[in-house]
Amino acid sequence: MVRPRWLHAPKWRNHLPLRPLGHSWDLFVAIWASLNLLLVVFDISYVPLRNFWLQRQLYLFPGVAIAIPLTFLPDITPYYDPIKGIEPHRDTENYLRRWHDLDQHLLSNKLTTNKSKQLLGQQLALTDKLITENPFLAANKTGTLERIKNRLRQRTGLESARLGAAKLFSSEWLLLNPWPAERIFWQQEVLPLVATNYWRSIDETGRATERFWRIDLVWFQSVFALDILLRVLQLKRRFPALSWRDACLRRWMDLPLLLPFWRVARVIPVASRLRSSGLVDVEPVRVVVSRGVVALLAVELIEVIALQLVGGLQGLIRSPQWEQRIKRLGKPNSFQVAEKQDIEGLLRLWLPLLLGRVLPRLAPQGKELLAYGLQRSLVKTPLSAPLQKLQPVQIMEREFSRQLAAGVIEALLDLSKGTAAELSRDDQRVKDLWLSASEAFWHELGDALGETATLEQSQALLSEILEQLKLTYLSGINSAGVDNLLQKLEQFSDGGLATEP
Repeated sequence: MVRPRWLHAPKWRNHLPLRPLGHSWDLFVAIWASLNLLLVVFDISYVPLRNFWLQRQLYLFPGVAIAIPLTFLPDITPYYDPIKGIEPHRDTENYLRRWHDLDQHLLSNKLTTNKSKQLLGQQLALTDKLITENPFLAANKTGTLERIKNRLRQRTGLESARLGAAKLFSSEWLLLNPWPAERIFWQQEVLPLVATNYWRSIDETGRATERFWRIDLVWFQSVFALDILLRVLQLKRRFPALSWRDACLRRWMDLPLLLPFWRVARVIPVASRLRSSGLVDVEPVRVVVSRGVVALLAVELIEVIALQLVGGLQGLIRSPQWEQRIKRLGKPNSFQVAEKQDIEGLLRLWLPLLLGRVLPRLAPQGKELLAYGLQRSLVKTPLSAPLQKLQPVQIMEREFSRQLAAGVIEALLDLSKGTAAELSRDDQRVKDLWLSASEAFWHELGDALGETATLEQSQALLSEILEQLKLTYLSGINSAGVDNLLQKLEQFSDGGLATEP
């Protein structure tokens, strides 16, 4: 059996120091394209996952302030926010700045001072504005504001978030809950949510600012364009008759590498380059994907093809032109000259073989069969009925039947051998006789079928057989059967692999 393709190790892996320059370029392009694909995925997911990159915390459960700190990750938001046109929102940034002023003042001053009361009132007004005006709406982060309001309700036990904020910034609450302990609630559960808000600029087309294309064009797409050009030149060199347009069309799979949109589709050319360079063996993945596609489509494809074939056969069988077609089989102009010569040569090979070698070897069976038939015929005659009980008469009937059958068979065999010898000769007279007999046979058969209802009955029976085939066989085709076939193919491949030296 054929060894699966993914078990063939690339030859260059055993000779790493001997890599040619072209293969080194393929390795570089494959690695560079993989890096670009990772960067594309990061760019697409950056805005939805900006909270994670900003806080570098992994929340185990949604809505629960239990997180795993990942402080070893660098804070990349100051560097990547400008690429996505993200800027701090003025309202939430002002809210954080004013809360910092309040925090610093309350840590070093008493709660009863006029300045403290002024800062508390100012922060309460900013909180009311945050709740009523919803500055999170522009960044599509209204859910974040709802989380802030829920935590204010949970902290105070009130049903209104605005009333809860008023209670938290009141002197009575802060006297019962000192600020050094109260500030922990704000720093851990409220302010990180406020800090996630942002404002994203709009370009001249009315869309959110996007500057990733500059990095993609300068650092990656230029390399991809050079690589595609080299591959087209290589195709043109190998096939000089190939036009430039056809050579470029053969590299259609590389088109996603040059498109500024649908960048995720680059996974196809990247996988192709990783496979051709030998860095990653993607053949097992391809086999799994192909098997899944085959399992999904095979049932429908088999049903459509089988129905087309059976329907075509039914239409051919039901055709009213059978009588004329059978008569035309014997006419000299019904076949092309080459087809007639092929059929004549085939008959010249097979008829002598059947008449000269096969039939003589069947002589013992033919004698027994003919003798038995003659004996049964003699038993049914009225003359021999009274003599059946006599043993000598039975012996005489058997011997007579055997001798007569032997004589008939030997005569037929002599005739078939002689006919085979004559047919094996390249005689024009034999050809003419054969053509005449063939024409007469097909003509008489067509007339006979036209005069009786045999042809119509045969057509009806064959059509009914095909209809039953549709109902029985085609209805039994399902995905389980296709899966079994695929498993058998895998077993055959494994068996062939085991026996392969």
